[in-house]
Amino acid sequence: VAPSPPFITPHFSRKAVTDNPEPLPHATKKRTHTMPPTPTTPAATGAGAAAAVTPEHAWPRRMVRFNPRSDRFHTLSFHHVEFWCADAASAAGRFAFALGAPLAARSDLSTGNSVHASQLLRSGNLAFLFTAPYANGCDAATASLPSFSADAARRFSADHGLAVRSIALRVADAAEAFRASVDGGARPAFSPVDLGRGFGFAEVELYGDVVLRFVSHPDGTDVPFLPGFEGVSNPGAVDYGLTRFDHVVGNVPELASAAAYVAGFTGFHEFAEFTTEDVGTAESGLNSMVLANNSEGVLLPLNEPVHGTKRRSQIQTFLEHHGGPGVQHIAVASSDVLRTLREMRARSAMGGFDFLPPPLPKYYEGVRRIAGDVLSEAQIKECQELGVLVDRDDQGVLLQIFTKPVGDR
Repeated sequence: VAPSPPFITPHFSRKAVTDNPEPLPHATKKRTHTMPPTPTTPAATGAGAAAAVTPEHAWPRRMVRFNPRSDRFHTLSFHHVEFWCADAASAAGRFAFALGAPLAARSDLSTGNSVHASQLLRSGNLAFLFTAPYANGCDAATASLPSFSADAARRFSADHGLAVRSIALRVADAAEAFRASVDGGARPAFSPVDLGRGFGFAEVELYGDVVLRFVSHPDGTDVPFLPGFEGVSNPGAVDYGLTRFDHVVGNVPELASAAAYVAGFTGFHEFAEFTTEDVGTAESGLNSMVLANNSEGVLLPLNEPVHGTKRRSQIQTFLEHHGGPGVQHIAVASSDVLRTLREMRARSAMGGFDFLPPPLPKYYEGVRRIAGDVLSEAQIKECQELGVLVDRDDQGVLLQIFTKPVGDR
């Protein structure tokens, strides 16, 4: 949510000499994680800023490839991302329609929860949770999310609108992850609890009003999400092809202190670092650092604004509209981005997500030069029709596109 709430975006792409004489606000940088050289690699939704990328470029100046395997606790994967909102059914319904991620589980009045309404959407390993408070005076013991506070949720929505409250990681042991994090300097948000059925749960502060949530559970559990949630069957749901979270990006006022804090308590290593010369344009600037766990399957980029550019930094704009640090965009992977885009664009005018304007036609002349031996002419033409951005490095071809902001801010 790059000038506002979270976007859904794919991988980083890279700025270079632009074929567009009117440079757009910002180009995110390309990750160097493993990607097979196929036209159906990750990319799906996104935004955070306009994407002025070109298909010809040099390596960024500060790509970090050394992996010290320094995690302070065993992190397995992203587990879910939770939005706090005023009405869970409405917010979840729009995301489900826009992303092809049907309702998979719920905890609300119908399940005996009188504290909060929560709806979980799934597509592959992608899990979005939407949570809203009920009226005051309810039985706190009925809540399925033990850390939930109705008063805090109302303040959060007033301050930030529709926004990410929790980035949840699946870890080997939630209590151990919490202990190791606090020993490493993390500010505790919610002490470990046993949810039953082998599920552990804990939270520490991440940045702003966002928490990093630790969830642990046995392999092969038949619990649809967390204990207290009931599964929902959607046999006729349409799958758009989204498969997992790739990265979740936070905007902060000052990068060095935020990165030191997060790296200090997680042990995550520096996956990549970019400055405004690498990432920004004459219009807007940012500095960015990507932190990764040992397996590099969990990526947590952090951005800070750079001041003194031709136009004010889009990161600073986010911080002001959002009301402080928060999740700027969410990158999701697709098994076939072209099919995903056809499905999503077909629903844009009916309440789905809108996308940023496509590059000028000249951009795709460059695509033919850098990827014409991998992408067929028909695929390149479809990329142009759908507005897909194309990038390539020694590890493969990346196809991606960015949504416009998915909320009012």
